[in-house]
Amino acid sequence: MSNAEQEEFWTDAAGPKWVTQQTQMDTLLAPVLDLVLDQAALRPGDQVLDIGCGTGVSVVAAARAVGGQGHVTGLDISETMLDLAAARLPDMTNAALLKADAQTHRFDTPFDAMISRFGVMFFNDTVAALSNLNAALAPGGRMTFAAWGPAPQNPYFMVPAKAAASVLGPMPKTDRTLPGPFAFEDSTRILAQMAQAGLKNTDVETVSVDLTSVGDVAETAALMMQIGPAEAAVRHHGVDAEAAQQVQSAVADAIAQFDTDDGLRIPACIHIYSARKPA
Repeated sequence: MSNAEQEEFWTDAAGPKWVTQQTQMDTLLAPVLDLVLDQAALRPGDQVLDIGCGTGVSVVAAARAVGGQGHVTGLDISETMLDLAAARLPDMTNAALLKADAQTHRFDTPFDAMISRFGVMFFNDTVAALSNLNAALAPGGRMTFAAWGPAPQNPYFMVPAKAAASVLGPMPKTDRTLPGPFAFEDSTRILAQMAQAGLKNTDVETVSVDLTSVGDVAETAALMMQIGPAEAAVRHHGVDAEAAQQVQSAVADAIAQFDTDDGLRIPACIHIYSARKPA
């Protein structure tokens, strides 16, 4: 997708679903946000850019970390998601939201830190976007962002995809290097692109975590029918409600393997990329 297509998708197609499922998605991905914030080590007084901030949970967390002397700018391409983010920030004087494209926007002031939880995998031109962001990073500034690791190690995607295929048949093959959830799965390729963009002191840490569902098996299967490969399969095949229900039942059966005494715990492989600009 071009950046214009990404804006349309996240505003009109995916955005409303994320807004509806905001509580579930925030809970599910909380361990990933924790990884980003732990690695970023935001300090009181930091000026922070949150790239692809979505519905704002990361903006709130970062604003608390930098305190009243700091400031967080939450940037996203989706007006739909930013509308919800704005509703979560009414009392925060150290945070603001910006509807813009991180690949092309010209930032007025430098940032001490840039963070992102799954907001960087959708650039039409990753090198151009990272180069633009690097230009907005202050000397000594840090960049920390999370991206999905290899698809086969992320059953949150692969298990529902296989369940949907068992009911509806296979989906067309896709190039995972294109903008999308797994565009950053090959860390060797991405580290090379980071270097090409001029980023220094680059690194990647690959971490295994458990995604924490807020609901039970049935509720999580219903969520996966709204966001993710099962939803994409149903949309692609254009099936009726009965077939969609069959897919949801197959997804529920498939993810039941991750049910524990503490609720659903879905293993995930996450890349945490980082860079630091020379002082």
